[in-house]
Amino acid sequence: MRFLCIIPARYASTRFPAKPLAMLGGKPVIQRVYEQVAKSMDAVYVATDDQRIFQAVEQFGGRVVMTDTDLKSGTDRCQQAYQKIGESYDVIVNVQGDEPFIQTSQLDAIKHCFDDPATQIATLVKPFVAEQGFDALSNVNSPKVVIDKNMRAIYFSRSIIPYIRKGDQKDWLSMHTYYKHIGLYAYRAEVLAEITSLPQSSLEIAESLEQLRWIENGYTIKVGITDIETIGIDTPEDLARAELFLASRSDKK
Repeated sequence: MRFLCIIPARYASTRFPAKPLAMLGGKPVIQRVYEQVAKSMDAVYVATDDQRIFQAVEQFGGRVVMTDTDLKSGTDRCQQAYQKIGESYDVIVNVQGDEPFIQTSQLDAIKHCFDDPATQIATLVKPFVAEQGFDALSNVNSPKVVIDKNMRAIYFSRSIIPYIRKGDQKDWLSMHTYYKHIGLYAYRAEVLAEITSLPQSSLEIAESLEQLRWIENGYTIKVGITDIETIGIDTPEDLARAELFLASRSDKK
């Protein structure tokens, strides 16, 4: 199978404008994401809506495609970019442009989901651990996922699911394995075209989670598991923490 990674990268951001161009260890954030995913993908493109990001990617030797500014999601941007690239791939992998420390093992986990020929869409989850405490579990910015015995997602929610009927909240993490959604997606090429043509669904609007549109329309989402906590960059404070993390690594390339 041939895997194409597309990295959606917008210039505008409410919390951190120009985030893809912010410098991290002497390189733009978008370059670090690109170099990480290039280790395990057949091809990589950045999909942007801004000429400054376009030029920055070209400067470091990456491949980039310009997309519309008014696209509603990274998934829509991936589909438009794939159409513009004009080459055929089996699976499109969507990696957010603010994940400079994404690991090869995580990308391999999502690729292995497609060893099952029935897989239409794949994503990753990470188990919550008891040490994180109830506050981490209840954080609405960390969507939770319930999966079935075939490692397919049943539902995603910003609320805590499942609710443990008989047990104190402080003990929930020791009574059940809860899964945090990691925002990494992969889609068969034909499925990506289908899901981006669907109108928003009621569940998606309620939770502000686009993957619920796919489930509500009958698509299955295969789930891979990772034990690695991603270090995304949403704010300037996140960037400062990322600098410290990078400085602590033995490999600072």
